[in-house]
Amino acid sequence: MALFFFMNFAVNNDFYLILPDIRSCHNVGAMFRTADACGVTKIFLVGYTPCPPRPQIDKVSLGAELWVPWERKNNLKRLVKTLKKRGVAIVGLEKNAVSRDIGGISFSRPIALIVGNEVDGVRPDILDLCDYVAHIPMRGRKESLNVSVAAGIALYEIGKTAS
Repeated sequence: MALFFFMNFAVNNDFYLILPDIRSCHNVGAMFRTADACGVTKIFLVGYTPCPPRPQIDKVSLGAELWVPWERKNNLKRLVKTLKKRGVAIVGLEKNAVSRDIGGISFSRPIALIVGNEVDGVRPDILDLCDYVAHIPMRGRKESLNVSVAAGIALYEIGKTAS
């Protein structure tokens, strides 16, 4: 039985999106819609992130909240540690001293992308648990993007390389 359990995770092709403490229902809805387009197998809504059904989420997601599987979690650190034990590579989307250009990383599945909340980004204690810390290079003066836009770019980049 243990061998089957191990083998099950060895061939796992899952692609997760983790949304911790996202404030805006519109951002959550946009990320459901983008997750559907990019082949995400499950979204984890963590902390105070709003969950469907909510009119503001439903309006922006255009129904994706009905078919993209999602699960509510309260503790981000516990979720990350559980996924890591199951062989899931964790990617934190954040620009810092150790982050790498997301376009220059080759990913493999199973994999989970964590995006930060609209104000504080990804918490430092969570970044310490990540297998990769990736950023989206910026050409303009602003060093950040709306979280749903950043998630879309990152999901697309990870989906291109993750086998």
